[in-house]
Amino acid sequence: MTGWLAGVALQVAALAVFVCMDTLLKLLTAVYAVPQLMWARFLFSLLAVALLFRLSMGRLPWRSRAPWLQAWRSLMLAGSNLMFSSALAYLPLTDATAIGFASPLFTVALAAVWLRERVSWRRWLGVGIGLVGVLLALRPPFLTGGAAMHWASILPLGTAAMFAVYQILTRKLATIDDPRTTILHTGFAGAVVTSLVQPAFWIWPSAPDWGLLVLLGLLGALGHGLLVLAYSRAPVSLLAPLSYTQLIWATLAGVLVFGDWPDLWTLGGAMVIATGGILVALPDRRER
Repeated sequence: MTGWLAGVALQVAALAVFVCMDTLLKLLTAVYAVPQLMWARFLFSLLAVALLFRLSMGRLPWRSRAPWLQAWRSLMLAGSNLMFSSALAYLPLTDATAIGFASPLFTVALAAVWLRERVSWRRWLGVGIGLVGVLLALRPPFLTGGAAMHWASILPLGTAAMFAVYQILTRKLATIDDPRTTILHTGFAGAVVTSLVQPAFWIWPSAPDWGLLVLLGLLGALGHGLLVLAYSRAPVSLLAPLSYTQLIWATLAGVLVFGDWPDLWTLGGAMVIATGGILVALPDRRER
């Protein structure tokens, strides 16, 4: 698959896989500590990718021209996942996903400053509208007149900031390393760091839960593999706002799996977010 259209298709597929992973994470947080789940997510993801490359290529494309950038990218992903998984223990999946949509603003800004990508005024406007939708989804007291926001609502915002840096580094490394090298490095630093803290959190899983932990890693590997391929085919400023479509999958998962029906604030915020996402995702004249 080549071209920007392929990049868009790969990005949307990756987002659907991430919602499946987040749904499984939320189910498992009722039994296991978040650091243990992050260990499984990164370790089994790394092993799956390594096995795939070993069987298909006969070797591991490990050597990177920018190893420190690869390590930084992997740590940003680990921090992002840790914050979001912690939020899922307290917030509905739809709410946590909606708040995390502050990420495109950070990503587009970093793409303009760091990668020197040209970002049109229409895309800036779309991101700004999307942030208004995020604010509605947060349901701050000065808008609702109700109780204070749950403290865990801050965690998806931290997720958004770290994931924006992760996406920028993914795009940056697409011009430096083979995408397969970047995919292989994705879970390495996270697996190392989470392995070091397991003695403080470890609960021995049952046989069925071992299968779920392995599945967690496989979903992570698939999602981020698709993401790397997407960012090697299209610019960050185009792909990042497509993350708004993730809210559709998160809402469906929240209703079907957890019975969490979104309220009017979440639905209203989602509609505003979608409007901003459409403005940003539409191609400029030079891109057509």
